[in-house]
Amino acid sequence: MKDRLRELTSRRWSIAMDDRIAKINRFTTGWMGYFQLADTPKVFRGLDEWFRRRMRQIRWKEWKLPGARFRNLRALGVAEWKAREWAGSGKGYWRIAGSAVLQRAMPNSHWDDLGLRMLKPTWQRLRSAG
Repeated sequence: MKDRLRELTSRRWSIAMDDRIAKINRFTTGWMGYFQLADTPKVFRGLDEWFRRRMRQIRWKEWKLPGARFRNLRALGVAEWKAREWAGSGKGYWRIAGSAVLQRAMPNSHWDDLGLRMLKPTWQRLRSAG
């Protein structure tokens, strides 16, 4: 499963975020339907954390230039001085994706608003329906 999610969340795959989310949702819904009887909520929570970090990494790569990073961080509610500091950072994508700034700028509700289905809530929904 992680290998397929790595393919779907590859930074080299240039695709619109809406299309990427649709493909990811299709995969995760099918996968969770198959494993809905698994009794491992802790594993799903850990996979969700890893998955959200992968998604933040993709967003950061999309905002290639420091100006775009600054504008987008400001639009997501990050303070001006913090946005300026992180927009000019030379740290790698994965490291930035784990930063507190991006975690606060793109919380779970951000991904919910974009329509991304996380693993644990999908698992809980399928468990309660079955």
